[in-house]
Parts: sequence; structure tokens; C-alpha cells
Amino acid sequence: MPTREQSDLQIYRRLLVQARRYWPHIGGIFALSLLSTPLALLNPLPLKLVVDSALGSEPLPGFLAPFAPTDIASSPYSVLVFAVVLLATVTILEYARGFAAALLQTWTGERLVLGFRSELLARVQRLSLGYHDRQGTTDSLYRIQYDAPAIEWVAVQGVIPFVTAIFTVVGMTVITALIDWQLAAVALTVAPLLLFVTQFFRSRIRDEWSKVKKIESRTMSGVQETLSALRLVKAFGQESREEERFQRRSERSLRGQLRLTWINGSFDGLIGFTIAGGTAAALYIGVRHVLAGQLSLGNLLLVMAYLGQLYAPLREISRKVADLQSSLASAERAFVLLDQQPEVVDRPDARPLARARGAVAFEDVCFAYPGGAQVLHDIRFEAAAGARVGIMGPTGAGKSTLVSLLMRFYDPTRGVVRLDGEDIRGVRLADLRAQFAMVLQEPILFSTTIAENIAYGRPGASSSEIEAAARMADAHDFASRLPDGYETEVGERGMTLSGGERQRVALARAFLKDAPILILDEPTSSVDVDTEDRIVLAMEALMQGRTTFIIAHRPSTLRHCDVQLAVKEGRLS
Repeated sequence: MPTREQSDLQIYRRLLVQARRYWPHIGGIFALSLLSTPLALLNPLPLKLVVDSALGSEPLPGFLAPFAPTDIASSPYSVLVFAVVLLATVTILEYARGFAAALLQTWTGERLVLGFRSELLARVQRLSLGYHDRQGTTDSLYRIQYDAPAIEWVAVQGVIPFVTAIFTVVGMTVITALIDWQLAAVALTVAPLLLFVTQFFRSRIRDEWSKVKKIESRTMSGVQETLSALRLVKAFGQESREEERFQRRSERSLRGQLRLTWINGSFDGLIGFTIAGGTAAALYIGVRHVLAGQLSLGNLLLVMAYLGQLYAPLREISRKVADLQSSLASAERAFVLLDQQPEVVDRPDARPLARARGAVAFEDVCFAYPGGAQVLHDIRFEAAAGARVGIMGPTGAGKSTLVSLLMRFYDPTRGVVRLDGEDIRGVRLADLRAQFAMVLQEPILFSTTIAENIAYGRPGASSSEIEAAARMADAHDFASRLPDGYETEVGERGMTLSGGERQRVALARAFLKDAPILILDEPTSSVDVDTEDRIVLAMEALMQGRTTFIIAHRPSTLRHCDVQLAVKEGRLS
């Protein structure tokens, strides 16, 4: 079992590999961050010059000789002016550095997140339906939207400041030791204590963040369920019940956040007390050295300023280790999704398929969902190319599962499904699914234009082809009357259209795809009689020359079918 340290290192490594396209940009951000170290070292210097060389009689430090006029040390006023100019220069350089770093960080961070989200979305779309049946869609949505930004927080906002802080600590320590090694030694005694405290709290914070993100994902899933079933909620007057359910789930997230706040507060308190103890010890010893003549007052002020800047990055290192636990928990969740493998994949020797004739055969096909009961038992039938196959049976009998096996949404647990005599598992998956067009009981439209919805199966279709398909589906008349015609936006799930209009757009989509096999899943069950008659006429035209599977509950709907399959409890009767 890998340790947490190994697990963290693996996540860091994977995130850096994930960000490899932007390594030059990350290097630029790192270089700009490193510039903050010399600027930080220069920041307290003007105060020392004023105290020791303008107000006192100490000579200018030797390393300033190349930058200062030779006669500047003879005039306190010249030293003061030089110190003011130095302070202004350092301030301007620091702001310019910060501005350039912020611009590059924003651009790089957004690009990193966009690329990671795109890769996660690509993986989610290619995972088999079995995964989504088990996990639900909202969990994947949460990981894409809220866990993916972890790559920016780790690669840009976390690791770079962390490494920069280490360089700053080293620089401040060396400078302080050159001035007074005893003060430097006393100041650094807090480092082992900070390391111990950080290690103690790190795993606790990480585990708590993992729990909180899991709770938040489930809460978001509940909200999505409520909003997608809003008509049902309103119809039953259950708004208050859904609000209470949301409150209960949110309370769990709130308690998790409070636990995190308590842990982080305790961590910050211990870090603060440790640093305060180191500062107090250094101040005590420094004053003793000034009184003994071992250290000038200006050097004491310089050392104390450096100690403040030494402890700031030490605090930053400790805080970053704690803050990164949230990002590491998110990155771990995102990589778990990215590592999921589709259950239905192409075989290494899968062959291409241009256009099938449409002959279908099921040979002793059985199917069970993973960890579930058997859904289909020994299904066996044949349908010639161009035949109409009627599938009827009660709800839950396995009708839709049977069609899902045909399209390889799932693979049988036993038996073979053949297309034109060949096992469909030997055909490239994309080519196999290109042989099918579907019209469902509840038509699925996207929140785009009518034209784009019709052309969904053939994105490169011309406007004349789209219009021809709409005419065959009896959708042209209502589409042309809309304010923007075929460019009219249909709203989320096509809700600005009536049920019959949505169904005719779905039929037009099937006409345009021109696939050899057609699947009709109760396409007229939710429309009125007049609309049904028009849709049936369009479907008759669509079925010509195609192998058609028609799913229905009523035997009368299937009276013209060449093959009739009655499914009951997963068996053909």
C-alpha cells in the first residue's frame, strides 16, 4: 500500500506531466518569482543606510560601490537621497515584476485548466454507459468543473511560490549569518518545529478535504435532480421537501468546512506561536549584542527586517503545504476519472465498416449489469436487411437493453450479436454506431439552433440538405415560420418547442443521417392524435429501405412488422 508521501509525489508528477505543454510559461513565471528574492533582500537596505550612514558615521557597504558616486559617503544628505532613490527603484521593480507575473500566471493558469477540463470531458464522453449508470453524471460534472482547476493551483499558484519561498529562506539565512551568525542560528531553530507541525496537520487536512468534496458532489447531484424534475416537483407541491433535502445535505458540507476551519486555525496558531518565539529570542539576543558593541543599531534593524522576511517564506511554505491539500484532493479525484477505462472498446483487430446492409442476428445473448441481476436471458432471433422488427413488452422487461446491446452501449455477458453475419465486437466502434439513427420517446435536443440540431449526425451538412430532411420529417413548415427560421434557438432541451415539434426535429435528424438501421423507441407515445398521424407518415418514409427496430407497449403499433419480439422478464416469449 503506497504511503501518503508517495501518493502526493505521484500526483505532483502527473500534474507536471499534464502541464508539459506550458513548461516554458511556467518557467517564465518561476523566473519572475525568483526575482522577488533579490528585491526582498534590497528592501530593508535603504533603512540601514539612513540609520548607519546618514544619521550615523558608518561607511557605505562595499557591495554598493559600483552603484554609488565616490563622494556620496562624505555627505549625509547625499546618502539620504541615494537611499530614497534606491527605495523607489526597488518598489517600482517589485510592482513591475508582480504585474508581469500576474499576467503570465493568469494566461497560463486558464490554459492549463481549459486543457485539463477538455481532456476530462473527452474521457467522460468515451466511458461506457455502465460507468455513468453507476456513478451518475453530476459526479463527473463536479470533477470537470470544480476539481480540474487543481492543476493551476498546484503547478502555478502552489509549487512556484513554494520553491520561491525556499530560495528566499536560503538567501535571507545567508545574509543574516554574514551579519550575525548567532542570530541566524537562533532564528533557524524554529524550522524543525515548523516542519513537524506541518507534517502533523498535512494528512489530516488532505483527508478532510477529500470528504468535503465528496459531500459537495452529492449535494450538487441532488440539486441537479431537483432542477431536472422541476415540473414533477411543482406538480406534487414538493418544493419545501426538496429545500429541506438540500438543507440536510448542505449541513453535512458545512460541518466538514467547520472541521477544516478548526484544523487550519489550530495549524495557523501553532505556526504563529512558533515564529513569535523565534522572533522574540532573536530580538533578545540582538539587543544584547548591540549593548555589548558586537552589532550596530542599523545592522540590528537590518537583521530584524531580514528575519521578518525569513519567517514570512517559512510561514508561506507551511501554509502552502496545507493549502495544497485541497488541490491535491481535487487532482486525485480528477485523475481517478481520467484513469477510468471504457468497458466497451475496439478490439486490436477491429475492422472498418463503411455502410452495413442491415441484417441483424442475436445468438443466445445474455446480459447482466455489473453487480446486478440478469437482465436478458438467451435472446435469439434474426432480422433480414430492410426488415421491420417490433419489440414489445411491459416496462422493465429489457426492451431498451436489447437495443443498447445492438449499438454496443454494453457488451453481452454471453452470446453474440451479429451485423451482416459478423460479430459486432469485430467492427470499429465509431463505424458501428454510424450505422444507426435513433428517434426516442422523449426527443433530445440541444440548446442551439434548429439547423444545428437537425445536422447533429452530419455536422457538415449544407442548408439545402438540412431543409430537405426537415421537409421529409414535416418540420419545414413550423421551422420556417419561426422568427429566425432554422437559426432559431430552441432553448435548453428544446423546451421552446412543443412536443410534436421536437419529435419532428428528431425525425429530421434521422433523415439527414441516412443510416441503414433505424431505432424508434415509442416516438409517438407523448403526442396528440393529429401530430401522431403526421409523425407516422414521416416515419413510414424514413423506414423505407432501412432495417427498423420499433419499441412499443401496444401490439397494434407493431402490426406491420416483419419480426415481432415479445419480451417478458428478460426473455423472448
